[in-house]
Amino acid sequence: MLIILDRDGVINKYDGNYICSVDEWHPIPGSIEAVARLCNAGHRVAIATNQSGIARGYYDVDALEAMHDRLEQLVEAAGGCIDLITYCPHHPDDHCGCRKPLTGLLDRIRDHFHLDSLSGAIMVGDSRKDLEAGLNAGCRAVLVMTGNGEETARHLESRPIRGHTIPRFDNLAGVADWVIADSL
Repeated sequence: MLIILDRDGVINKYDGNYICSVDEWHPIPGSIEAVARLCNAGHRVAIATNQSGIARGYYDVDALEAMHDRLEQLVEAAGGCIDLITYCPHHPDDHCGCRKPLTGLLDRIRDHFHLDSLSGAIMVGDSRKDLEAGLNAGCRAVLVMTGNGEETARHLESRPIRGHTIPRFDNLAGVADWVIADSL
């Protein structure tokens, strides 16, 4: 199964402020191990992340790639592998096709894996944009309560997404437990 993860608030700590350097990038406890467990259970892992801090001039592509290099190193040290990282560097006002909740990043992932659709994939996010992107691309959407997850959950109570019931987990480790148990 293909598992697509948002980055900020799902894998690494996120408090609403831009993460501009590898020194500011800190994994959520258990998230790196969760990615490795998913890989070791035979699942493929991809990341789709909005990174408008590039367009805003807060950091550059080199800084972003350093953060992603660190992420990949940690996952590999834990025995896992991230198959693909896609990101949107655009400002929200740029009206690109890749910024979540649009599906451009997920379309890239689908094409990378030579899939006809993402109907068997799971999109894990902490924001409504993540969940909507996943659903719009045909994925099953899952909410984690880390990052913006609690705020997103409150908003979903009053404004559900097209009537979908979105499974909720405390963190990425909980998602990994669920996916692995469901695939046995």
